[in-house]
Amino acid sequence: MSTARLLSARVADADPPGSILVVDDDPVTCGMIGVLLGAAGYQVSEVESGEAALAQLAERDSVLLPDLVLLDIELGQGIDGFEVCRRLKRSSAWHHIPVIFVTGSSDPSYEQEGLSIGAVDYINKPVSPPIVLARVHTHLMLKAANDMLQDRNHLLEIELQHRYKEIQMRTDELRVSREVTMVALASLTEIRDNETGAHIFRTQHYVRALATHLRDDPRFAAALDDEMIDRMFSAATLHDIGKVGIPDRILLKPAQLDAQEFEIMKTHTTLGANAIENAQLIAGTHEPLLDMAVQIARYHHEKWDGSGYPCGLSGEAIPLAARLMAVADVYDALISERVYRRALSHEQALAIISAGRGQHFDPAVADAMITLEADFRRIASCFPDHAEQLAELRQRSHQLA
Repeated sequence: MSTARLLSARVADADPPGSILVVDDDPVTCGMIGVLLGAAGYQVSEVESGEAALAQLAERDSVLLPDLVLLDIELGQGIDGFEVCRRLKRSSAWHHIPVIFVTGSSDPSYEQEGLSIGAVDYINKPVSPPIVLARVHTHLMLKAANDMLQDRNHLLEIELQHRYKEIQMRTDELRVSREVTMVALASLTEIRDNETGAHIFRTQHYVRALATHLRDDPRFAAALDDEMIDRMFSAATLHDIGKVGIPDRILLKPAQLDAQEFEIMKTHTTLGANAIENAQLIAGTHEPLLDMAVQIARYHHEKWDGSGYPCGLSGEAIPLAARLMAVADVYDALISERVYRRALSHEQALAIISAGRGQHFDPAVADAMITLEADFRRIASCFPDHAEQLAELRQRSHQLA
């Protein structure tokens, strides 16, 4: 049904067609209008002053408020009709009630002022019954239309809020599912090499700390918005996923690797990146999160001076996410216990990062790590290397994120 037909039906079905408050200090006019509107089926209330009108409105709840006010401008003693109208329009409870001014004045400025303060119409005395009925009917129809539109807007707003909550819930479910999948994939490496312990949790929080700090640097601000930082945080978990493809004799060797073995170990960067890329090709999609995971997996062993692997990239040719991971990964490796060496202290690791500034590491990222050294120490203490604590570590990771 069209809006026009709905409105017509609403007005036609009203019984009585509306309630009207008549405010006039002339008992003859007030009585005549009351009889006229009452005969037409309207519910009519009559008062003789502005104060009485406001008092009556204040006593009524929203359901019993009048649908329209016929208001004399010159009300003798007390406040006049203009002031009554102003107070109606300032009130959140009454501003929606249409006001039609009724006056015996011939001053044209009255009509102009009345309309400017919110009245919807203006009737001159002596009133003409057909004019009064026609104007009242017209403005009650308009009010019915406005009320219906407001009701529909309210229902639409509720529906949109409900839909938004559903979408948000599904988005949250997808995000959690994606994070669980990323951590599960990364944990494959830990299953084969439990010495890495909570390495994936620590490094992703180091990366977030570095990115959040560098966001205030004009050189990095454009590349490090909240969405990008969240993406780096999640993608960081897959930086060593390629180690799944490294033979056990090398990955689990309880001693330093020889040159040949190290060359094989270095292939974990391309193995991991290629695996993620191939998975996207098979799925027929390119997810920004996985694209970043490819960058981190492939390039996090590149060095600022070009002496790293697998591609020998240098400087800003190395993706920013990989430059952040380089510092995070090396720091964590230095402070972690290994079969072939003892863990270094936080201070020793800090000195090595500082010494590698401009050679191994992006100077700006190394400087950020030195500035944030207390945060790095705190993150390391939150995620100790105990395999039996992995469930607790995952919970802590979500809380810190």
